[in-house]
Amino acid sequence: MSERNETNHLSRVSTRMSTISQRLPVSDIYTEPPKDLDHQLFNDKPDFSKKSINRYLSTRFSTLMDFPLYHSGKKWYQVVNPIPGLKEMTGSDWNFYFMGFFAWTLDAMDFFCVSVAAPEIASSLGVSVTDITWGVTLVLMLRSVGAIIFGIASDYFGRKWTYILILILFIVVEIGTGFVQTFSQFLGVRAIFGILMGSMYPVAMVTALEGQPTRARSILSGLFLPGYSLGYTLASVFYRAFAGTYKPGEGWRSLFWFSGALSVLLIAWRVCFPESPDYVAMKSKKREYNSKVEKKGFFSKFDYSVITTLKTEWLMFTYLVLLYAGFNFTTHGTQDLYVTLLTKQFNVGLNKKTVIIVVSNIAGILGGTTMGTVSELLGRRMTIVVCSIWCCVWLYPSFFNAHINWWAYVLLNFGVMGGWGVGPIHLLELVNSTHRTLLSGLAYQLGNLVSSASATIEAKIGERFPIKGGAPDVYDYGKVMCIFSAAVFIYMIICVFLGPERFHKELRLRDEIVGHGDEESELGRKASPSESLSSNNKELSSPNHNESPSDNNRDSSSITKLV
Repeated sequence: MSERNETNHLSRVSTRMSTISQRLPVSDIYTEPPKDLDHQLFNDKPDFSKKSINRYLSTRFSTLMDFPLYHSGKKWYQVVNPIPGLKEMTGSDWNFYFMGFFAWTLDAMDFFCVSVAAPEIASSLGVSVTDITWGVTLVLMLRSVGAIIFGIASDYFGRKWTYILILILFIVVEIGTGFVQTFSQFLGVRAIFGILMGSMYPVAMVTALEGQPTRARSILSGLFLPGYSLGYTLASVFYRAFAGTYKPGEGWRSLFWFSGALSVLLIAWRVCFPESPDYVAMKSKKREYNSKVEKKGFFSKFDYSVITTLKTEWLMFTYLVLLYAGFNFTTHGTQDLYVTLLTKQFNVGLNKKTVIIVVSNIAGILGGTTMGTVSELLGRRMTIVVCSIWCCVWLYPSFFNAHINWWAYVLLNFGVMGGWGVGPIHLLELVNSTHRTLLSGLAYQLGNLVSSASATIEAKIGERFPIKGGAPDVYDYGKVMCIFSAAVFIYMIICVFLGPERFHKELRLRDEIVGHGDEESELGRKASPSESLSSNNKELSSPNHNESPSDNNRDSSSITKLV
């Protein structure tokens, strides 16, 4: 009986796939990774012909609804089960993942050391807490600089030594922070830290995710982001642990020294293992590409792949900055003034406030992990849309009567971080292989920079809504946060709806993988198009890899054109 049910299920899936094939252009789904060198290293150049634009816009809805489940030949609970994908990982895969994860966690911990110890730092340096928050602002402002400098270094000189160099500089900066005696010195070292923080995220993300088995990437992406929350937790725990360990009121210095020492452990760990095989393969293929390009004059000694990336990635990069501005607005808009809301507007006590924040952070970790996995079922775009709609549902109860409806904020944070859980792998699947670290890191950090004024915007708008009968400095922050966040989530839905997707795009360039199908994946590339739902229909710039010279009459569904 079970065999008959399974046969019926597969028959329904086959019928569904047939329907999709009739609905979508033939070139929308390809079944194997690109074999030509250009398409292994680069995306396609944008094509702004009227025909291409109309085709792209007309397929936004159909591709959004074209779930990976329809192409899997499996039941939904089999697709969403992360265990088979994790079993494909080797010891080396796990090693690279945790090297990236813990580097990101340490990065976050170093950032939050200032936040958790701000009153003590202010007292020691003879300034206000507001002055100390300028150190946090400087970090946000300079992260893009780090993403550029070390993104280029990672793509040109390798992940390994860039990773190690950043950690060495972390040691210098964190120890230096512990020795500062003036506010100017404090701002100086935190400015340098901002550059380093902006550099570590893309290097850590690429180290953790770029070489992983295709089916494991969704769950690993969902698990990666909670490293930020773990870093905040560690900063809080060690802040309490080192209180009173130096001079009275200056235990924060010990916290920074300890934080710097943790970098030594990661350096020792990274030194023991070779360069990422995916970077080695990419470097070899980029050298091959440059050798085939005829270069004259100034370009004779110039890496021509940079020119190709500028031609092919500018539109995608612009989209990613807009997307990540939205992502960052979702967190800033729902979190930056939430403690102020609880404290000033609803007079929530310290203990209850702490419980709410901790529980909501736990919900965020669960949300990232859960929705990262769900993206295997629904695809990247649809999962982000679902998370945005989920968040809209819980906005009103979260910010009105927040002291009573704190449980709604927990559910809201589940959705916010659920969308973020899809972010890392969605980002890596959209950028090209040649400048993966630079493009992904800079897009993330520029998006973060755009959204950094969220708290200020909400606070200024909040001043227009004073609470009747309340204290002069108490405003209706709940109303402002609800309206602002609703606008942000609507923006996210529109942005993702109009954007591209390259679901299960092959990130690895190793010779034994490219051109031979992903043998280790149960979905497989030879038998079905499931792994490459990154149809051209789902891309702003994607090659028609399955086209042959005889296919020139096919319409391209993306705004692309082969360089």
